[in-house]
Amino acid sequence: MKINHLTAAEENFMKLFWKLNSFYLKDVMEQHPEPKPHQNTVSTYLKILVEKGYLSTVKEGRIFKYSVLVPFEEYKKFLLKELSHHFFNDSGKEILEFLMNEKLISQNDLKGYFDLKIEIKPTKIEEPKFEFADEILSPKKEKKTKVKVKDKDKKKKKKKI
Repeated sequence: MKINHLTAAEENFMKLFWKLNSFYLKDVMEQHPEPKPHQNTVSTYLKILVEKGYLSTVKEGRIFKYSVLVPFEEYKKFLLKELSHHFFNDSGKEILEFLMNEKLISQNDLKGYFDLKIEIKPTKIEEPKFEFADEILSPKKEKKTKVKVKDKDKKKKKKKI
């Protein structure tokens, strides 16, 4: 469902309609705060909001019953996405920074929301294999080294003879 922008006056009427959810023109006239608009004005806005897809109508006898098609939460989501796209480069981080800088939200407000419970699970650690160290420290090498020393001793003895 494609949501269209609302004018300020349409939005004010929709706030009342979201509270009523399903209503007749008479209900709007009774529920609207003072100063009450003329009945023709309300009828015009109802017609516009039906055309924009925010309301639906069902004819009951000679009068229409109106019902809200776009929930308030969907409209809020639409407005926030539009605001994010046009003013904050689709960045939630930029929105959050703006709200913090303007003191519209505090760190304490976020603290409870982002209080993540992190559970650290120990993992089995395999002992590292020191292949190169084993080669250097292995007793086999030492024997080879001793053999080399013995070979040198033999060569020295042969030279003496």
